[in-house]
Amino acid sequence: MSTDHKIDVSIVVPLLNESESLPELIDWIARVFKQENLVGEVCLIDDGSTDNSWEIICQLKEKYSWIKAIRFLRNYGKSAALQMGFQEVSGEVVITMDADLQDSPDEIPELRRMILEEDFDIVSGWKEKRYDPITKTIPTKIYNAATRALSGIKLHDMNCGLKAYKLDVVKVIEVYGEMHRYIPVIAKWHGFGKIGEKPVIHQARKYGSTKFGLERFVNGFLDLMSITFVSRFKKAPMHFFGTLGSLSFLTGTISALWLLIEKVYLSINGLPIDREVTEKPLFYLALTAVIIGTQMFMTGFIAEMVSLNQPDRNDYHIKSRIE
Repeated sequence: MSTDHKIDVSIVVPLLNESESLPELIDWIARVFKQENLVGEVCLIDDGSTDNSWEIICQLKEKYSWIKAIRFLRNYGKSAALQMGFQEVSGEVVITMDADLQDSPDEIPELRRMILEEDFDIVSGWKEKRYDPITKTIPTKIYNAATRALSGIKLHDMNCGLKAYKLDVVKVIEVYGEMHRYIPVIAKWHGFGKIGEKPVIHQARKYGSTKFGLERFVNGFLDLMSITFVSRFKKAPMHFFGTLGSLSFLTGTISALWLLIEKVYLSINGLPIDREVTEKPLFYLALTAVIIGTQMFMTGFIAEMVSLNQPDRNDYHIKSRIE
């Protein structure tokens, strides 16, 4: 594919040990490109596969010149693969999909149309009918409901791998850790608020087995708590820790002063003092509040300094590259 042509659509495909499905997936994407007369590219990110996925990718490159591929030295996770893919692509519309054939490339034209004609920043797939076991579907529904409630983004299927983006979106957002589940939330932080949804076909897995276990749902909820906090206080963590710390410190200080004033008042007026200040439970509660307040204030200060000196968190070791 000539680099002189504008690229209509870029497909980013993270993969791990998907050698069986790759030829069928790429041939399917090629048919869609041809049918729709699209100038496209596919960026395959091999996230440390231990099978012969990379050899298959090299063979596919000989057949299709529009393939790009990056091979990580080890497994970094889906977020890392997507972030690297986003850096590499240049199509006016960017679409992500999984390599296991459960996402249909036939969805590409309509997803692209919604971005270009309806001016969505992101269009997320919605697997209305899923071919997953109940141990996966029920936690997914709970997770999606919690995410909608906390983020305010009304998507049925936040974690669907089939999504379309304006190019500007993928060049601005940063995906790290395991935050690929929350790309719409991250995009919303950055001002990309027009987020749509499209029901998509979810196909039964044809080859291999899922790479995700139940632990991803536990991690997912922890990440949700993290991203909710970060979205509100990333730029100014002192606003959160400093406020709580100040309230705790003031509460403790006022309580301690009350006890001291009470003792002075009783002493001046010759009234009996039932117990010394240091023998009262309120004194220790006040002291604890002062200590916790000081610690939270310092935590906010340190977090503020760290936020100003963040290292490059997306530094991944690449073993091989195809362009």
